[in-house]
Amino acid sequence: MKFKHLLLLLLVSSLAGCASQGSLDNVRNDIDSIKTRLFTIDRDLSGAREEAKVSVGAIEKGFASDVAAVRKISADIQATIDSTRGEMQSLNGKLDDTVLAVKKPAEELSRYKEDADKRIMALEERILKQQTQLDALTKKLTDPGAVKADEAPVSPEAQYQKGLTVFNAGGFIGARELFTKFLEQNPKHELAANAHYWIGETHYSEKNFEQAILSYQEVIKNYPGKDKVAAAMLKQAMAFNEIKDSKSAKFVLKKLVEGSPKSEEAKKGRAMLREME
Repeated sequence: MKFKHLLLLLLVSSLAGCASQGSLDNVRNDIDSIKTRLFTIDRDLSGAREEAKVSVGAIEKGFASDVAAVRKISADIQATIDSTRGEMQSLNGKLDDTVLAVKKPAEELSRYKEDADKRIMALEERILKQQTQLDALTKKLTDPGAVKADEAPVSPEAQYQKGLTVFNAGGFIGARELFTKFLEQNPKHELAANAHYWIGETHYSEKNFEQAILSYQEVIKNYPGKDKVAAAMLKQAMAFNEIKDSKSAKFVLKKLVEGSPKSEEAKKGRAMLREME
């Protein structure tokens, strides 16, 4: 529009001033130049419009692609959320089952504990009764006042047998008292070596290993050739082993194997030596 106004202005000026032919040519040239410039501008403007359309199309296409990608990501996220919710529901169900499974054994354990407590109490009562009976038997066998004045004297063999009976019943103290009394009254009896051996056994059973060693030594030292010597040597070696005196234990075992090689005690002694090597 500005160029058109300029063109009219030039024409008016030319007419008004009675311009010369040369001026008219100049004006014409200027008009042609302006037309050329207008054409160039229109062409550039058309090119710019095409480029703008292409750019806008590319932008719209890219935007549509981005929107599709965002929608896909959103759909994937929603699917993941739905899957997670399903897993959570499944886990909650399993947790409830686990709680029930744990609760059931706990209740059963409680019932078992109550039943076990009752059984233990009943067993303790039985043990208490048996201990009372054993104490009464031991007292009866060891108390001289329990023997009536008109009864016949107890023979050494019967007295020894009483001690053995009490020992087998687990009355180690009472048995020891009976065997000690037997030895006091019958020091030369043929069962004296046995009595010393069983006194050692009462100490061994009570884990009083040092006293057991001394009692076994009484048999080994004072009653050579008696049947209980080999048994006393084996048990003495075992007692030495219990107090961690392996050197003394090996010494006694070697003497046992050399002195009674064919005895059952020697066989056990060889086995012990192999284990101690």
